[in-house]
Amino acid sequence: MDRDAVLARQRAQARLRRGMFLLPSFFTAGNIGAGYFSITQTLAAISGNAEVHLDWAAIAILFAIPFDALDGRIARLTNTCSDFGKELDSLADVITFGVAPSLLAFVWGFHFLPDSINPQLRLHLIQAGAFICFLYLIGGASRLARFNISHDAQPRNPGRPGRKYFVGMPIPAAAGLLASTIHLCYGIPVQAWWVAIPWLLLVGFTGFLMVSTWRFWSGKEINLTRRHPFQLLLLLSVITYVSIRYSQVVLFLGALAYMFSGIWARAAYSWSRRRRFSMEADSIAGSPPSESHSATRS
Repeated sequence: MDRDAVLARQRAQARLRRGMFLLPSFFTAGNIGAGYFSITQTLAAISGNAEVHLDWAAIAILFAIPFDALDGRIARLTNTCSDFGKELDSLADVITFGVAPSLLAFVWGFHFLPDSINPQLRLHLIQAGAFICFLYLIGGASRLARFNISHDAQPRNPGRPGRKYFVGMPIPAAAGLLASTIHLCYGIPVQAWWVAIPWLLLVGFTGFLMVSTWRFWSGKEINLTRRHPFQLLLLLSVITYVSIRYSQVVLFLGALAYMFSGIWARAAYSWSRRRRFSMEADSIAGSPPSESHSATRS
């Protein structure tokens, strides 16, 4: 009887263990669902009521970012990491943060340019927009591929020892920047060529940041398993409320600040390195001549 009870308990634990492996995949499925919804809303915007559909498409991408952040953390917390989960997460990111924002960026920024502007200029902007949005997609896919094959990759501008950084801008952050910009404008599509040009540059620069080797903050220092995480939970609750209540401004400023943090880190590292090389060159130039050189002169 005791043996049967032990076997039954072991079988129940095994079923629970198998169920725990499904938990991170549910969040990944939510990520894919948000990306699919964003794509359908972007396509629906072409038919009519563009601002509403485009705004919902941007919100769906922003809504998918917490899902992407949670699936990996939950897998690590429950010790249910698997190769299947990693591959599924990468495929989900390609759809939600690659295909969906590139399509959204093109439709919002270039598709609705009016016929009243110069026809040649309009054609060039649409063609350039399609090409740059495609490069964004390629950059995002390359960023994910590099992340999957790299083990303990180090950025070209290393940060503080002991801290972990992303090498290149993460694709969810890049998609969040594009989506938050569209959400800031309430989904109203671009109608002026002088607005389409900065948008073209922003999409292209975001694609470059993803394939760069610059460091970006990973946020892995945040520990939700501490003994008393009440202060952190309170802070996260306040941030969540403010982000929802003032989503247009807060999400855009947050995405913009994250992008500029990587740019600033790279610029500060280059400046400090040039300063160090300049000081070393000055010290070498001001050093006393060697004995052999002095003897030759005498």
